[in-house]
Amino acid sequence: MGQLVSDITEILDYKDAKKSTEKQRQEILAQMAADKTEKTNLVKKTLAAQRAKYGASGRSSNGITEGKVLQRLRDETSAPYMEKRRANLEKLKKAQTKKPNLLKSILSRFDDIVG
Repeated sequence: MGQLVSDITEILDYKDAKKSTEKQRQEILAQMAADKTEKTNLVKKTLAAQRAKYGASGRSSNGITEGKVLQRLRDETSAPYMEKRRANLEKLKKAQTKKPNLLKSILSRFDDIVG
């Protein structure tokens, strides 16, 4: 009877751990989405400031220069976000729940059960 209680407890603990893991994964994915949005907004804001600076100085920018400026801004802003993304991906990989193996548990006690 004690083993039955232990097995049921193991199953219930697994279900709780699985829910917790799923919640953790959802939080990580939400953080990653927020980081991406924040990065995009920062690039847009910086690009707008750069365009205003060029416009105020009387310089006109052609497509090539603007593209290079945009690429430089993306590169500058993406470094810290890429590190956060790598860390979040590692967290996602590690966020797993181990399933209980009840058959293995029963087989290991087979001699005791059969008597």
